[in-house]
Amino acid sequence: MNLVDKRVVVTGGAGLVGSHLAAKLSTENDVVVADDLSKGTESRVPDSVEFTRADMREPADVAEVITDDVDIVFHLAAYTDTNYEDPRKLFEENTEMTYNVLERMDEVGVDNVAFTSSSTIYGEAPRPTPEDYAPIEPISAYGASKLADEALMSTYAYSYDFTAWVFRFANIVGPKQRGNVIPDFIEKLLDDPETLTILGDGRQEKSYLYVEDCVDAICHVVENADRSMNTYNLGTRTTTSVNRIADIVADVMGLDPEYEYTGGERGWKGDVPKMRLSIEKLSALGYEPSTSSDEAVERAAAELYEELRAERASR
Repeated sequence: MNLVDKRVVVTGGAGLVGSHLAAKLSTENDVVVADDLSKGTESRVPDSVEFTRADMREPADVAEVITDDVDIVFHLAAYTDTNYEDPRKLFEENTEMTYNVLERMDEVGVDNVAFTSSSTIYGEAPRPTPEDYAPIEPISAYGASKLADEALMSTYAYSYDFTAWVFRFANIVGPKQRGNVIPDFIEKLLDDPETLTILGDGRQEKSYLYVEDCVDAICHVVENADRSMNTYNLGTRTTTSVNRIADIVADVMGLDPEYEYTGGERGWKGDVPKMRLSIEKLSALGYEPSTSSDEAVERAAAELYEELRAERASR
């Protein structure tokens, strides 16, 4: 699908990936961002796009933004916390949002959808994990919700003549991000520069992809993959351990803290300790990420340190 002169809806477009995606798409398309701002921030939304405060759990809100003149919906709206306090709510409402979006698209004749899934659907799989790995056995309600959403995408691709692009993300990092390991370490070290508490044993090891590479890859796949159901891993060929992230963050901040560990191989219940996705399918389509996992972490850490330090200075 050629992403030029299209009417595009981005749900969850006030979040990290959604806001960067909206900005990229807006250079050559008419973009509408829909977000309920429960986690996203309106200030992230580019001035070049139309913003609507909308909750994808509400069919009336979905109908407001998905109209018959839309060419493609990028559905990113979701609870994205693998350690969410109410896993049943996360599962039910993530799938509700996706079903609402797909039903509304079918109702008004919009049949192109791109969906952001997650590496967590694989559970604890051999590495690197290819898209056709089976059996798929997630170990968190978040991973289970994304797998259920993928099943809905497949249903609409094969039974309702949709074209669907599904993206299984590695860990995406970048500016203005909160609630993951990099800003968490920065906040902890701003509070106490001498000691850093690390969840688990610090040997958890995963791929980290910089947000600009992520949105470039999304657009590349949408423009170049044309099956009814197109499923792609998005990640890097390298990984970064939690201990290495701590070292990078400490180096960016000019600190040398002592590390303390909570113990165990997982940071929390449902955490997959080691993850590396195969990106051979993405590479065969002609896309390679521009940064390694370590480089993505270092770039994000430098940006987030400046942001968080400035926030504290302005209090």
